[in-house]
Amino acid sequence: MIRSATTGAAARPGPEDIPNGPGDPAPAPGPAPAGWRDIQPELSAEPYVFAAGEPPPGVSPFAVIREDEGVTLVLARADADRAGLAYDYVAARITLRVGSALTDVGLTALFSRTLADAGISCNVIAGLAHDHLFVGWDQGARALALLGEL
Repeated sequence: MIRSATTGAAARPGPEDIPNGPGDPAPAPGPAPAGWRDIQPELSAEPYVFAAGEPPPGVSPFAVIREDEGVTLVLARADADRAGLAYDYVAARITLRVGSALTDVGLTALFSRTLADAGISCNVIAGLAHDHLFVGWDQGARALALLGEL
């Protein structure tokens, strides 16, 4: 129970009483793990696409993202073509084989800044084991080379 500083009476907790709420600064992030110096990027040989809708029978998407606006499928272009799914964006998939945790701070900033500085758009999906970056198909080799320098 929280007591009012002026009356001593019980008071309801406010936003400032919530850990990491408006009244508390977020804890300082720890240093980036040393292993990030070699993020081990690996470029998939096949192009990927983003399509709308539920996966058709027989199609096994790389990822299914459910948003308020609908379902997004991330899948190999060949699978989308076979299923007759429409798409606009064709991407190269780069998997970072470096060991990292979902709670690590700074890995996404590290590679996204590198790609942004080179004018390369990047869409990221984080799994439990690896981060997967999707860049324009024509930028895949260039992005791989940039990431290999980190």
